[in-house]
Amino acid sequence: MKSVFMMKLQTPVADVKCKTGISYSDKMMMLGSCFTDSIGELLGNYGFDVCRNPFGTLYNPLSIADSVERLVSGRNYTSEDVVQLGAGSGLFCSFSHGTLSARDTAEEFLREANERLAVASAFFSSCNKVIITLGTAWCYLHRERDVVVSNCLKRDAREFERQLCPVGRVAEALAGIMGMCPDKKFIFTVSPIRHFRDGAHANQISKSTLLLGVEQVLGNFPQADYFPSYEIMNDELRDYRFYAEDMCHPSQQAVGYICERFLDWALPECEHVTLMENIRKWKVSRHRPMH
Repeated sequence: MKSVFMMKLQTPVADVKCKTGISYSDKMMMLGSCFTDSIGELLGNYGFDVCRNPFGTLYNPLSIADSVERLVSGRNYTSEDVVQLGAGSGLFCSFSHGTLSARDTAEEFLREANERLAVASAFFSSCNKVIITLGTAWCYLHRERDVVVSNCLKRDAREFERQLCPVGRVAEALAGIMGMCPDKKFIFTVSPIRHFRDGAHANQISKSTLLLGVEQVLGNFPQADYFPSYEIMNDELRDYRFYAEDMCHPSQQAVGYICERFLDWALPECEHVTLMENIRKWKVSRHRPMH
């Protein structure tokens, strides 16, 4: 017998259908925090034409804006951009790249960085959708160079000044990105990854700053939309079993769930049959027959 009382065990995030949408006919550049890599990998597995984080992981909106400017201009990196990693590693990189881009010599780093830039810049010029995941509003300013860095490259903390990017500057950076790319449509989201190295309170201040910054620009840019991945993680998946062992990153199950919600939100109904077939093919390709 069905009870007349239904216990509510979840707070669903009510999100209206995406204005910009995505399609299998789209070319999509994905930039931002490591959550971008997780979702981008799944979209690539499902057959979407995706380029993700060609400079490595990007956390703050100012570094993302700088990376978009580099993609638009195609301006090569030079010896002035090269920085040696700290902690005695001896590798060379730049403050615009993640440490996975570091190489044994400055020449090797520049050659590979500019080769990747050329490929990514060409993709960006032809792409029509840009998906940006904002990770944190906390930025690190290199005192001597007077630039906000994408990565501190394990260098001495005294070289940097930690700053909270204010709401107005977040909005300005996002508006600047869209102003550089009037022919593209944008989807913004705030990463559900918890930056607890900043502290619990500072993490909440950071996420709130990003949310307010996005909200400021959406009304002025009809080609932009917001997907609530942060809200889904905190309201629909509010349980530690949906976190990885570090208790900060979403588990693989949570990433898969949020990706499903994203595709339900952004992909037109008429393409869901293609999606299901592509997922089936991908799962078959991963299957290793027993011998």
